[in-house]
Amino acid sequence: VQLQASGGGSVHTGGSLRLSCAASGTISSINFMGWYRQAPGKQRELVALISNLDSTTYGASVKGRFTVSRDNAKNTAYLQMNSLKPEDTAVYYCNAWASGREYWGQGTLVTVSS
Repeated sequence: VQLQASGGGSVHTGGSLRLSCAASGTISSINFMGWYRQAPGKQRELVALISNLDSTTYGASVKGRFTVSRDNAKNTAYLQMNSLKPEDTAVYYCNAWASGREYWGQGTLVTVSS
């Protein structure tokens, strides 16, 4: 399984961005897709995950501002990020679980300036 992330960029405080993560390869069933992020000098942390039954989990710092969704037919997950803050600045990594294995995509940089 290969994960291709896109949609990062630079915005000002209060702005919005939408990330996409497209899965390709031999996919029988992707159970979870989502996002983690890592800011400079910090550990990687959960941003949001969505199951194949549309159950969602969010990191505490993004609840109410970020929304994760997925298109199962396209094996693609989306992260709508609103009300962005400078502390959201990080490299965002796409993540997926399929057939008991975990996969990571390349990171995409999100920069929020005040």
